Amino acid sequence: MSQGSQTVAGRCHCGTVRFEAVLSDGLATARRCTCSYCRMRGAVVVSAVMHGVTILEGADSLTSYRFNTRVAEHFFCSRCGIYTHHQRRSNPNEYGVNVACLEGVSPFDFAEVLVVDGVHHPSDTGGRSRQIGTLRFVKLDEEKT
Repeated sequence: MSQGSQTVAGRCHCGTVRFEAVLSDGLATARRCTCSYCRMRGAVVVSAVMHGVTILEGADSLTSYRFNTRVAEHFFCSRCGIYTHHQRRSNPNEYGVNVACLEGVSPFDFAEVLVVDGVHHPSDTGGRSRQIGTLRFVKLDEEKT
């Protein structure tokens, strides 16, 4: 996928929340996490620079959720419930943006997505973020389905 700083448009499912995000390395930072919240949410995220997420419409409909250490802040639309982005715990100067909310992008566009260890978070272990797996999407031949 593309690399380099890139500005993209995004929105929640119902369209109430619309935003722009400045991705720090295009779609090259796509990943999933194994922490308890991300495991349940199941989103593929890419990185955006701090102050790189601009809410264009629906700021009053965004709500947030914090858990455990309360450092990460996860934002979602209060109407449709879709998670749009979050301020990261591993790097509070960076956002994770849900690729499914980005115009023209689907989580199924990625043949492989890195999976990072959120259970053994670097802020808890004093270590570095580590990859523990790869999630693969293999498209079936349409004639066989």
